[in-house]
Amino acid sequence: MNEKLRLPASCAPSATPRQSAALLAVATVMVLASGVAPLDRADWLVENVLPVGLLLSLALTCRRWRFSPAAYLAIVVLLAIHELGAHFTYAKVPYDDWLEALTGHSLNTAMGWQRNQFDRLVHLSYGLLFVWPIKELLQRKAGLNGAWLALGTVSMVLATSALYELFEWVGGQYLGDDRARAFLATQKDPWDAQKDMALALSGAVVCLLIQQLAAFNRPGPAA
Repeated sequence: MNEKLRLPASCAPSATPRQSAALLAVATVMVLASGVAPLDRADWLVENVLPVGLLLSLALTCRRWRFSPAAYLAIVVLLAIHELGAHFTYAKVPYDDWLEALTGHSLNTAMGWQRNQFDRLVHLSYGLLFVWPIKELLQRKAGLNGAWLALGTVSMVLATSALYELFEWVGGQYLGDDRARAFLATQKDPWDAQKDMALALSGAVVCLLIQQLAAFNRPGPAA
């Protein structure tokens, strides 16, 4: 039986082979571009272990199963944000310098921030954006819908966020002090891992709420 016939009515249609190939090619180019003269080559390599594994998995499975174009786009946007951090290291992305040069104002000063907050943006973005592929995966492969789909999606976001923190912890043990600081980007915050997971969780909940509101406001079929 054709997979499309088994999909729930609320599930977005799969991307075409051309769409998925194009978006995965864009993501691959971004990973390669971020590796041009990175601030810390060792950190760049470690930061890209999971992205490269994700892209390889998507490429190897796209003939048999594909996400929707929106889910692929969410992955590409998330990788774009992550690769910026991989190039400069999370703790040294000069977003405040860029904003000050553009507007004449410092975001860190305005918000009273004492640390580089780019890593917080990445974890929040993970929750906001990775909801799309995780939700589709659970909906199509596990057959979840409604409240169970929302709960499963949020749980998966939180679980994978926790797994990444464990990956950072294990990786940081073998990188040496300087490289471990660049990779972990805790910036002397003892609650950094917990805050990162909380931001990913918050992003997922916000995204699901926005999707639900959009579904409520979407006009129904004409009579």
